[in-house]
Amino acid sequence: MILKHPFVTEKATMMLEGESKLQFIVQRDATKQDIKRELESAFEQEVANVRTMMTMKGEKKAIVTFADAKAAEEILSRLGIM
Repeated sequence: MILKHPFVTEKATMMLEGESKLQFIVQRDATKQDIKRELESAFEQEVANVRTMMTMKGEKKAIVTFADAKAAEEILSRLGIM
């Protein structure tokens, strides 16, 4: 499993509302293509873009943009976060 868990902070919530982007903590060795494939198969939504970065704690964070603007909110509600 490449995805560890969703990364939900105040800033991540503002990105969700303003830009329809989700953030996930992922395995350190995961590539952008791996993350995209995993998200599309798990949630059956088309991923438009994946950006990755390392957090100050040494974890890898993926910022994901979906093709459908409402997909991010739907996924978080499916996960029971919103």
